[in-house]
Amino acid sequence: MGLLSRKATCNSHGQDSSYFLGWLEYEKNPYHHLHNPNGIIQMGLAENQLSFDLLETWLAKNPEAVGCKRDGQSIFRELALFQDYHGLPAFKKALVDFMAEIRGNKVSFEPNNIVLTAGATSANETLMFCLAEHGDAFLLPTPYYPGFDRDLKWRTGVQIVPIHCTSSNCFRITASAIEEAYQQAQKKNLTVKGILITNPSNPLGTTMTRPELNLLINFITDKKIHLISDEIYSGTVFNSPSFISIMEALKDMNMEKNNRVHIVYSLSKDLGLPGFRVGAIYSNDPTVVSAAVKMSSFGLVSSQTQYLLSVMLSDKKFRNHYIVKNQNRLLKRQRKLVSGLEKSGIRCLESNAGLFCWVDMRHLLSSDTFEAEMELWERIIYDVKLNISPGSSCHCNEPGWFRVCFANMSEDALELAMQRLKSFVGSIKKHNHQESEKLRKESHIGKWISRLSFQSFNEQDQR
Repeated sequence: MGLLSRKATCNSHGQDSSYFLGWLEYEKNPYHHLHNPNGIIQMGLAENQLSFDLLETWLAKNPEAVGCKRDGQSIFRELALFQDYHGLPAFKKALVDFMAEIRGNKVSFEPNNIVLTAGATSANETLMFCLAEHGDAFLLPTPYYPGFDRDLKWRTGVQIVPIHCTSSNCFRITASAIEEAYQQAQKKNLTVKGILITNPSNPLGTTMTRPELNLLINFITDKKIHLISDEIYSGTVFNSPSFISIMEALKDMNMEKNNRVHIVYSLSKDLGLPGFRVGAIYSNDPTVVSAAVKMSSFGLVSSQTQYLLSVMLSDKKFRNHYIVKNQNRLLKRQRKLVSGLEKSGIRCLESNAGLFCWVDMRHLLSSDTFEAEMELWERIIYDVKLNISPGSSCHCNEPGWFRVCFANMSEDALELAMQRLKSFVGSIKKHNHQESEKLRKESHIGKWISRLSFQSFNEQDQR
């Protein structure tokens, strides 16, 4: 082991989180409707598989884009040879137009301010390298995406300090919570370099309110720190209230050129293409853009991928149709999950975006502890055979919350998952009722024995 680096042998990757452990269990016994109908159903993967048919239909109608052709002529050599790290201009233009359309064209983006990365994972880590030193801190509202413990910390050495949000106000960010996190960081002698938010939230499935965004902007302005807004779910907003980008909030405050606010984006969720590894950083700071472009050489997006997507996203008719259709499908699927959970007596945080629901299972815990949460999670994985993510893996400070995904499976698989869960909850209720009856009878017998003992004592006393 002495021949390896500390990075290779350390345990700071976060792979031992229950979030990742659930994936490992799923991979050992994956559900398949024909080959393994009793396997584990994957509900821990935030993947959008609801609109593949729309993408495949477009691809079938546009074979030139797939075949590396332009106006009937092959451009294979052009795409196969070395490309500038800045990315294909046509793709960057199409991408910023797509980002603007998702935001209702209330804001626009400058192609020269965007840096292409191999997914949002790479984008977030690159920003950490650009904005913070080893040992510096970023504040993150809880609950947050479990992968951030890997993406933000593992290679950069940046620390995460939680901004604790609670169910009492539906996990909204408050001024007191931000200030408390900032003070906690200072007590640990950590230099706070910024705040990172996900909007829409993963795992909550909610969009941030304007007061929350204004609060964050005012806070980072006052403290002279950065704000990263991870907006990879911006195109999944399927219900009111509408999505408000940090760029829109800045524009309304006449601060749209703020160079300490940065956006992370990706096509993994909105377009359902995580395997294409297309992410982006948007920043008004030319130094950040320049540094990020240099770092992007460690995780480039292939030229073939950029060309294909530049043609697809430049098709405005397709773009418009896809956005609306995809959001409608997400709404329908989310309602199906919520309805199925309600039939089991389980409620969710009211949500309007994302590929998951934040599910309240506190009433199913044997005690109000994280140990009880883990016990329930293990039963759901091994007995019910559903992989969901416990709130503790998202750093929620209230036991009993779980993230449940709904867009990465067939409708039949979702129905089966709800049937399994309903049966499980029913068995818990039956067990609890039996235990309650047992205690009631024991209590009744105890009172009867006490009365007999008291009567016997009185009789002996009278003798």
